[in-house]
Amino acid sequence: MGNLDKKEYHFVKPLVKAIAQALGSNCEVVLHDLYDIEHSIVAIENGHITGREVGDSVTNLGLEVLRNGAEEGDTLNYTNSTKDGKVLRCSSIYIRDEDGIAIGSICINYNISDFMLVSKIINNFVDTNKKVDETFSGDINEVIENLLEKASNHVGKTVPFMNKDDKLAVLEYLDQKGMFTVKRSIERVALYLDVSKFTIYNYLEEIRVKKESTIP
Repeated sequence: MGNLDKKEYHFVKPLVKAIAQALGSNCEVVLHDLYDIEHSIVAIENGHITGREVGDSVTNLGLEVLRNGAEEGDTLNYTNSTKDGKVLRCSSIYIRDEDGIAIGSICINYNISDFMLVSKIINNFVDTNKKVDETFSGDINEVIENLLEKASNHVGKTVPFMNKDDKLAVLEYLDQKGMFTVKRSIERVALYLDVSKFTIYNYLEEIRVKKESTIP
């Protein structure tokens, strides 16, 4: 059991640099020697993120790993924050000796503060008060067809299986949706429900009289 020797450092340091280069200046990558906890950092890229440099000490998380030894596993995809308020997405991978004791670690700390700000802006932009079902079409017939389909779905039956109450429910739904403000809509609905247009007029009158009778 022993600390990382210079050969091992030479092997790991290029990996530290490669990760930082791949992920950019918002990504701090740190190599710790956990046998020198007061001066554990032996390599660091983009240290401006946490304000650290080579020769600085181990973190409290590193101390916990040392305390728990082989029982402690890698800590991946957790959030942390710096003294100056940066929010970091972090992962810490531990290098262990043949006895499973952590002797070093590679820590990746990605500054996600800007992403969180953009995410908040986007969420505020796409947030709405409610969802409205609206048919966008240049053809009123398509709008009518869509309303008829939704009316049937509202009742839960297709026309051949509708009784009078179901058809009344369809007409009430269509009336609320403004269907009968469209010219010749009475004829179109009568054809759809397989009844006469006079039946539609009678049903609509029945619906409206019922509504008026329930108004206090």
